[in-house]
Amino acid sequence: MDPKLLELLVCPVTKGHLDYSREHQELISRSARLAYPVRDGIPILLEEEARPLSDEELEHLPKRTPLVSG
Repeated sequence: MDPKLLELLVCPVTKGHLDYSREHQELISRSARLAYPVRDGIPILLEEEARPLSDEELEHLPKRTPLVSG
């Protein structure tokens, strides 16, 4: 996932920050507790396509993705 693209994308539900999970090929919205799929490099930012995140998954997420500067 291009870091510059990630800076521009927001959760369609909360308009909050998204983190990229390379392992699961998902964009994570902590505030909405949703994981949006990335298919063939294309983020699918539709609420009906997202899967809910459990409390356990949220607790085990790494720290937020740092924003790229410059």
